[in-house]
Amino acid sequence: MPQKVRVPLRVIVGSYSDAAVSVYVKIAALERRTTGCEAGVAYLSGLLGLARSTVERALTQLMRPDPSDDIVELTSQRRTLPGGDGETAVRRIRATNWLVEHGGWVPTRASESLSPRQLRCYAALSYATATGVHITLAELARVLHHRSGQKAGQPLDPRSVRRILRELERLGWISVDRRAGYRGRHLYTVHDEPMQAALTADSGEGSAADLGEGSLQEEHHQTDSPDDQPPTAVLDIRRRRVQVVARGPVENPPLPAEFKVPAESLNAEPKVQLGLKAYSGPQLSLAPRIWRVLEPVKSLLPGLPPYVVRALAREIGRQLDEGQEPQRLRRRLEFRFATTDTIRDPGRWLLGAAVVRRGCGDTACESGRIWHTGRECGACAGTRAATAALRRLERELDERERQLGIRTPYRLPASRGRLEDSPGRNR
Repeated sequence: MPQKVRVPLRVIVGSYSDAAVSVYVKIAALERRTTGCEAGVAYLSGLLGLARSTVERALTQLMRPDPSDDIVELTSQRRTLPGGDGETAVRRIRATNWLVEHGGWVPTRASESLSPRQLRCYAALSYATATGVHITLAELARVLHHRSGQKAGQPLDPRSVRRILRELERLGWISVDRRAGYRGRHLYTVHDEPMQAALTADSGEGSAADLGEGSLQEEHHQTDSPDDQPPTAVLDIRRRRVQVVARGPVENPPLPAEFKVPAESLNAEPKVQLGLKAYSGPQLSLAPRIWRVLEPVKSLLPGLPPYVVRALAREIGRQLDEGQEPQRLRRRLEFRFATTDTIRDPGRWLLGAAVVRRGCGDTACESGRIWHTGRECGACAGTRAATAALRRLERELDERERQLGIRTPYRLPASRGRLEDSPGRNR
């Protein structure tokens, strides 16, 4: 059985370059190891047959927030040995809930044997065939649109798409039943491995109604995933231009004035009292996705030192990249801000109590309950039951020692783990 990875639909049809799709597939396959993807740029370049600069640009695209929804598909963590020598960064793809997000299955071998544009076409066909969509050349052209030059952002010519499909058929990755589908459209079958395919003559006419007259069907059939059944949804393939967003060390793109913290509002009084120079640098700007989370506590931000705001932005960005939803973090801050009577140190409260996720090691656990379902977390319930049993055992042991007249000089108390939020407590 060939190894396959599932590529999100937003990566297939979005503004990412064709090379970014190939890099995503290969990293998703290598990331299945417990240590994550430790392959360097040179190794990825050799596997995919791409230039190192192309792989580096693709990695940069995947690690930046998408301009349309601020989602980051890839995270990279640098490592340093105790002696100071650096190691290859560990890369991991975004944790995806496939019950609510669509995607297409792509064999990892295809990323090495197909060109980036052919791989993107294959991924689009994989999703379309799995959902029962009779896709046309015009719709494929909107997925494989021009990436550079004067026609950047425009759909490919149907003749160019036909040549890509013909090459995929010749290589044995797809099979084409001409004019066997809906209203005389071609039917495509994708293969997990290259099949022994013979060269076929193309009449040059293509599929019927493929020049903008047809559209993708709205029903969403069961995909070829062995373990999930996505809900009904509409396959929306649209053209988007690439918008390069500069990103600093902390989610720091150029933003309008409403997303900026004025320099004069930063806390400079303690530095003045100590005889130090007050902060006079540029305005601190944060990504829109960070501001959406911080909106319930925006009244606490003026007066905070810049490094505190940056540390808070880093922590929120880390949790968002981990897979937690922005609405979840927003509700957490809103609840804890409303149930806290007195906040003596806003920076310490925001970093040490407000933004911290409470619960077990499961990312979906929020204060002892699963965020998506609202049900009690089994791991947290087991921990509470074990702690309660330990306390009962200690009370029984104390009672027995008291009856026998035995005095224990010292015993470690049972850990009192706290999972739920309690109102009125300042942290």
